[in-house]
Amino acid sequence: NEYCSKAAELGDAKAHYRVALMYWKGCGVEKDRGKEMYHTEEATIGGHPSARCYLGCVEWNNDNTERAVKHWIIAATQGHDDSIDLLMNAFKKGMVSKEDLAAALRA
Repeated sequence: NEYCSKAAELGDAKAHYRVALMYWKGCGVEKDRGKEMYHTEEATIGGHPSARCYLGCVEWNNDNTERAVKHWIIAATQGHDDSIDLLMNAFKKGMVSKEDLAAALRA
C-alpha cells in the first residue's frame, strides 16, 4: 500500500489505478469515492486503459453516453478488450456509430 501510494505521488499511472482500487474496495484504507475517482482520473490521464474504461462506465451510469463512448474508444485503441466489448454492446443499442466502432477496432 505504502509503495503504491508513493509511486502514485510520483505520477505512475499503474500505481494511481491500484490506489483507486484500494479506495474503491476499502483495502487497507477506508472506502472513499472522492479519492477513488481522483486516482482513477490521474491514472486515465497517465494512459491507463483500465482506468479509462472504468471512467467510461461511470459516465455511462450517469447517463453521459457520449463521454462514456469516447472513453471506451480511447481504451479500445489501446487494446483494452473490455472496452471493445462495451463498445460492441453500445453499438448494438444504436449508441455508437459504425464508423466509430470500425475506427476503434482498426487501432
